[in-house]
Amino acid sequence: MKTYAEMTTELEQLADHNDRLIAGLRSARAQIVELKNDLERVGDPPNSYATFLRRCEGTTIDVLHHGRRLRVATSASLDLEALTPGAELRLNEALAAVEAVAPSDAGNVVPVVEELADSRLLVAVAPDDTRVLRRAGTLTDEQLHPGDHVLVDLKSQLVLERIDRAEITDLVLEQVPEVSFDQIGGLGEQIEAIRDAVELPFLQQDLYRTYGLRPPQGVLLYGPPGCGKTMIAKAVAHELVLRSAEVRGVSVAEALENSAFLNVKGPELLNKYVGETERSIRLVFERAREKAAADHPVVIFFDEMEALFRTRGTGMSSDVETTIVPQLLAEIDGVEGLDNVIVIGASNREDMIDPAILRPGRLDVKIRVRRPNQRAGRDILSLYLDETVPVREDREQLLDLAAREIYDEGPASAFVRVEYSDGGQDTLHFRDFVSGATLRNIVDRAKKRAVKDQLATGDVGVGSQHLHDAITAEFVENEDMPSAAHPEDWARVTGLPGGGRRRVEAIVPLQGRTYSSTEEEGTA
Repeated sequence: MKTYAEMTTELEQLADHNDRLIAGLRSARAQIVELKNDLERVGDPPNSYATFLRRCEGTTIDVLHHGRRLRVATSASLDLEALTPGAELRLNEALAAVEAVAPSDAGNVVPVVEELADSRLLVAVAPDDTRVLRRAGTLTDEQLHPGDHVLVDLKSQLVLERIDRAEITDLVLEQVPEVSFDQIGGLGEQIEAIRDAVELPFLQQDLYRTYGLRPPQGVLLYGPPGCGKTMIAKAVAHELVLRSAEVRGVSVAEALENSAFLNVKGPELLNKYVGETERSIRLVFERAREKAAADHPVVIFFDEMEALFRTRGTGMSSDVETTIVPQLLAEIDGVEGLDNVIVIGASNREDMIDPAILRPGRLDVKIRVRRPNQRAGRDILSLYLDETVPVREDREQLLDLAAREIYDEGPASAFVRVEYSDGGQDTLHFRDFVSGATLRNIVDRAKKRAVKDQLATGDVGVGSQHLHDAITAEFVENEDMPSAAHPEDWARVTGLPGGGRRRVEAIVPLQGRTYSSTEEEGTA
């Protein structure tokens, strides 16, 4: 017979064994539950997605599911009132709509061709494939115009979203620049001419109608580079906004918001695909008409106009201008009016622009922006060396000294000798090539020298020596510029005195070698 101690030991062993069995059963139960849950997850039938089209009677709806149009039941938890065409729905295994999910953000991007009377849209899926699509609920109140790009779901035949493409946005600057005529020096005569041509007809429309006058359709600013053509165009847009705000009694902020300066980057409009450049021009004018519809001024500015609108038939490799020029002409004086829109073009080579663009009725007003003379040059210098700039000497004397040195006709400022085909020749000085951009660069050079001088010595302000060194540096830096292999073209671009009236045979830099129009022929 077992003793009490032996029985106690045996009972303890049995209890430990029982505890181990219980723990094993619990672990097995947990594993069985986990496996059951996994089996249920794997065994769930797949859900599918559909696009909501419209609501039907009762709680049924029409959806597009895998290219098929179905009428399906809906879950009680689904808010039918909140559904709009184009909404994305989740369907269960019985093809009942149970949940609204986030809509798809991918699809085909196509241009709008036309908005139909019932708000449907005509879109161009491909050059030879035009389709009529319905608007999604998110686009019910969206104003769409021909040329706008939209995201579409061709299977559900819905337009889902408007896409703001950089196609025209990158080519056009719509914001009105904050440039006034006060910031332009030395061009008083040209500014007065363009104000008479642009501001007066816009601000005095009733008076013009009384006298039977037709406002000009456009203005051409031509002349050498760097002389203020672009600044004048920006100032015109800014002043038009200010005058428009005064006449209409609205705030300047409101006028700025509704007006536009469409600065078209001419060369970037060119596209290798046939018809794309013409379409871009058409979109620019459509945007201008849209913004001008509320009687607010819109300026369309074509910089480097000769790059786009060359004389037809002069193309070396292609005659793309034969279709681009007619497109511009159709926009300027076609069937659609250009009320409250003024076209301003700028060019260094006005002789290359198609004559049809320059005739009266299109670019009516032609203003030559010449290089500044000594008096105008001093005015420009004073804009950049104004009262806010610290100087070491009398400001007026500094301006006089700088102007005299820049416009000096001594041997030290001799720049090039121009030889003409008739045997004549001219010696041109640095003054003959000065532009507003040159004068600003001179002042900036002087300011930088003054900054370095102040850091080194502690002396504050721009002095006469800084200006002298800046003028010398500008002159030396440009000594090698007149090295044109085509003297005639170089003469026209730079606005050379006599260029265009007398054939330029050779340009002789007084610091370098001669470049003759016959050299290239001899080396060919």
